[in-house]
Amino acid sequence: MREEIWTEKIFKDDAGYFLRITMSKLFCIFAPNLCFMKYALVTGGSRGLGRAVCLKLAKMQIPVLINYQSNREAAQQVLDEIAAAGGEAELMPFDVACQEQVVAAIDAWEQAHPDDYIAYLVNNAGIRRDGLMFMTPDADWHAVLDTTLDGFFYVTRRLLPKMMMRRHGGRIVNMSSLSGLKGMAGQTNYSAAKAGLIGATKALAQEVAPRNVTVNAVAPGFIETDMTKDLPQDQLKEMVPMKRFGKPEEVAELVGFLCSDNASYITGEVISINGGLY
Repeated sequence: MREEIWTEKIFKDDAGYFLRITMSKLFCIFAPNLCFMKYALVTGGSRGLGRAVCLKLAKMQIPVLINYQSNREAAQQVLDEIAAAGGEAELMPFDVACQEQVVAAIDAWEQAHPDDYIAYLVNNAGIRRDGLMFMTPDADWHAVLDTTLDGFFYVTRRLLPKMMMRRHGGRIVNMSSLSGLKGMAGQTNYSAAKAGLIGATKALAQEVAPRNVTVNAVAPGFIETDMTKDLPQDQLKEMVPMKRFGKPEEVAELVGFLCSDNASYITGEVISINGGLY
């Protein structure tokens, strides 16, 4: 989303050809210090909720950085879909739980985009390693918490300085879960990670509010994604007052709203989207 008006003008060159130039281009020529693009970074953006969020933000005319760890094919499909609809997107591969990869990827992007900054961050990356706690291996505990909490910390910390120094601020949306609000048997690690994310959301929101940066969390219930396809859906649907799983697009609509100017006075909130299941 470029910070100026996209009015088009048509000029006639010396050879008699008509040249269509947007006022945005003229603006960038004569006031380069005021011309920048505001990008969105969606971690875990290649599938499920992340994919739906990428498509929604692109539809809002926000250029999207699609993060993925290993599934380049799926990420490329999201990029192609955005491009086919007239949107703008780039791939940004890194493991959110690896600080070195996070810093290297964002450093490289900023060097290639010196006049732009990432104004919208959706911390969506997350994994499940379900099992009863007394049988949970150390590796499963750390993998889940590292992806959700370390990922939130490394990516958000790296992006906050530029969000805070720009008068336009930023939007941070953290993908929590119903598990983080009520706890789910067999998901002690996942519930701990998502509950921790809620606490971080509320604390960070207070830190950055004076700089026009909002921080909110979304807590989906059962949503039709790869992460829920192995669950007993018929049984679980009976627990949901609406008797169905949610759709990724429904969650993406909420994320899009929280990233919009219409949500500029909402911060530190955890918004559930769960079909009435509490």
